[in-house]
This record gives sequence, structure tokens and C-alpha cells, in this order.
Amino acid sequence: MRNIRLTIEYDGSRYQGWSRLGKEESNNTVSNKIIEVLRKMTDEYIIELNCGCRTEVGVHAYAQVANFKTGSDMDILGIKHYLNRYLPMDIAITNVEDVPDRFHAQLNATSKTYVYRMTIDDVPSVFDRKYTYHCFKIPDKKLMQQAALLFIGKHDFKNFSTVKKNKTTVKEIFEIEVYGDTEEMQILIHADDFLHNMARLVVGTLLEIGFGTRKKEDIEEIFAGTKPVSVPCDPKGLYLQEVSY
Repeated sequence: MRNIRLTIEYDGSRYQGWSRLGKEESNNTVSNKIIEVLRKMTDEYIIELNCGCRTEVGVHAYAQVANFKTGSDMDILGIKHYLNRYLPMDIAITNVEDVPDRFHAQLNATSKTYVYRMTIDDVPSVFDRKYTYHCFKIPDKKLMQQAALLFIGKHDFKNFSTVKKNKTTVKEIFEIEVYGDTEEMQILIHADDFLHNMARLVVGTLLEIGFGTRKKEDIEEIFAGTKPVSVPCDPKGLYLQEVSY
């Protein structure tokens, strides 16, 4: 059996995330669309597609990583061309490679990076509206940068997630950058891992601080469970930028 690694770019607008399991199980997911094409390509019904980071409903990816095992002898270029020919045009395979048998996209990942994109103007751009969150006023960038420092390091992010079951809710954020100008701002979050909706809730909290509806001191109280977390950010501005190994 060969072990194949894929690098995937996708527009998550019309999908129920990378995958949807349990009571919320759905076939309209990015992983299911890829698996359907892999089954036709390999003539193998059982395809296990592991991913580096499970993105949520409506979230996009610049470079998702996944792997699957197959007995197919189709060459790498052939796999890439086949997938891109039959996948929907909002999912693209940017790289395909043979990797060692022990490579596992999820278990071998050492860190993940998300970036959140915001546009700022009194009139939202009709061209950016699907892929950025629009702000009608400029958030306080310096205040958001100061607040972001409170997330750095190892913390229990249980209250910054909608996770139901997880072995541990302790995660480490290595870096949060808030940058940009009066027309577009971005928030980059680099962590060892993310809980369900953790990235959206961290960004949502920073945005409320930037707009002056919360204080940066609230972050410690949210960690402690003495104050509720902010509303999660709109997923259309969130992108999985990188999965590191």
C-alpha cells in the first residue's frame, strides 16, 4: 500500500466544514467530496482520509494537509490531474507526493496557523464580501495587540471553545499577530493545536476588545470561567494558512 500526502486549497463557503460527525453528520463536507473522487479514481470503496486540521463550517484553507493509503499504481502527476479534473472547482489539490507509511496528517502535525482577514470601509466591497469580515469602523489595533499577549503560552482553552469531548483542553499558542492598516487588518494565530471553534472565539474576543465593547482584562476572567466568552467571529474571514510537521 502507498501512503499519499495531499496539499489542498478550498473555499469553505458552501461546505459543512472539513468533516461532520455524530448527530451533525453531513455528506456536504470537503473531505467527503475528496473521498468520493478518490473512490472512483482507485476503485477502492474504503478510503480513510486523515487531515492536519479539521476546519469548521464556512472556514477556508490555503494549505490543508491530508493523507490516504491506496493500492493504486497511478503516478503522482496522474493523481493530481485526476483529482483536480473531477473535484468541484472550489476545492483544488495543489501538491501530491508519496510519503513514508508512518506519516499521518493529523497525528504528526506539530503546529497549525490560522489567519483572519478583515476589510474596513463605510461601504463593503462586493468582491471581498464572501471572503473577508467587513468592519465599518477601525478596530483599535494597539489594544488588540496588547490583549493578544494574554493568549500566548499554555492555557486551558475550554472556555474558548465549543468542544464537547476532548482528551485535553490545554493548548499552547506560540504567536498571535495583529497587523494591517486602515483598509484591511489581519489576525494570525499560530498554536500547537486548536479546539472546536477555538480560533473563531479567540478572534471574536479580540474584535470586541478592538471595538471597545470588552476590556482586555476580560480574557483572564473568561479563562477562569467568571465571564462568558465573546461571540465567535464570522467564519468567512478565517483561513487555515499552514499545518507544520
